[in-house]
Amino acid sequence: MMTPLLDPAIVMAVTCLVGITVVAAALLRGWHGWLDLKRQELERGAPATTAATTAARTPDAEGSGIGTARIELADLKERIRKLEAIASGVEL
Repeated sequence: MMTPLLDPAIVMAVTCLVGITVVAAALLRGWHGWLDLKRQELERGAPATTAATTAARTPDAEGSGIGTARIELADLKERIRKLEAIASGVEL
């Protein structure tokens, strides 16, 4: 006769509970790391850069900030125009 403590349903439930706890702990640790990163960005006053962004940011490219801002603004205006067209049901 099998003891009730080693019932397969109980073993499965405990295993699932342990697995969920491990995943939740890992997600919580990642969340805290992300929050720390954002706090550091706020203290520095600048967003964190990736390797691709850092490679593209050379001393020569820093002078073209106004041109880049204009391109980004035009891109945002285009996106807004497309979203308004979608909202009104117009095909582009």
